[in-house]
Amino acid sequence: MAEQGAGRRPGQWSWSWRGRGRVLAGAAVLLACLLVFHGVVPDALPGRPGSLLETFLPWLGLAVPVLAALALPRRSAVAGLAALLPAAAWLALFGGHLLPGGGRAPDLLAVQHNVSDENPDPAGTARALAAAGADLLALEELTPAAEPAYAAVLAPQYPYHAVAGTVGLWSKHPLADVRPVDIRPSGLGEDWNRGLRATARTPRGDVAVYVAHLPSVRLSPTHGFGSARRDESAALLGAAIAAEPTDPLILLGDLNSTVDDRGLDPVTSRMDPPSRDFAFSWPASLPLARIDQVMTRSASVTRIRSLPATGSDHLPVAAHITWRARGPAR
Repeated sequence: MAEQGAGRRPGQWSWSWRGRGRVLAGAAVLLACLLVFHGVVPDALPGRPGSLLETFLPWLGLAVPVLAALALPRRSAVAGLAALLPAAAWLALFGGHLLPGGGRAPDLLAVQHNVSDENPDPAGTARALAAAGADLLALEELTPAAEPAYAAVLAPQYPYHAVAGTVGLWSKHPLADVRPVDIRPSGLGEDWNRGLRATARTPRGDVAVYVAHLPSVRLSPTHGFGSARRDESAALLGAAIAAEPTDPLILLGDLNSTVDDRGLDPVTSRMDPPSRDFAFSWPASLPLARIDQVMTRSASVTRIRSLPATGSDHLPVAAHITWRARGPAR
């Protein structure tokens, strides 16, 4: 006589939490919580785990198909459904990046590029950037030796430019009110100058343009995610932006992290980061993150994309920018 409840038939999915999909279901729930509540991961611990997680947050989505593939042979319905939680969380956070941009022509095209102070071909990099046809070009890691090469190549297309320390701005439109912006963290010498502010007099009115290069972060097995100087510099940049009276405002720069990293909150809380497109820019050989940023205030970045590699370890990024309120030229 057959025993009652003799178990699952071959191929039947199990709804039991006690089944072999329990660990997978728990991992899926944990992954969804990390995506949605990444802000609760503490940064006060050694290695700043919160900032490290947020820097590479989009890549957590790669775990979703892995969890689904592991749940399939186990025939665990609980694990399979649980895998939908991180999938939904990822889409809520980053699904907009997959949508096509609007068809409206931009009011302004800007290109941001860390050209690298070890770039073996500054002139070739300048030609590649000029080919993008941008209204504004922001460059970081300009060295005194390489700057003349950039200036010579870009001059015919960009008659206006300004340089402060190792950052520079080239423009098709006249520049006024140019001045350095002090974003130097404590402990660095006065020759450390990586901030620039200018007013671009475009056909649609004046635009405040900031170019910035925040300090690099360090990732090591012993010290974790070292971002103290970057965070201090971000706070100084955020204060300068808060005090800026001109709108619209465009920020172009290598900020050495993604917009999800809480270390950039003093900046991102005052600006509008792009709402779509990943446009990973670093490292150029295998882009994993966009640490080269274009942000706006009283304007919108409707599209941002990576451009082909140059002689730098970063990829250039190009951003379409539209004004929120169209008005007559001043």
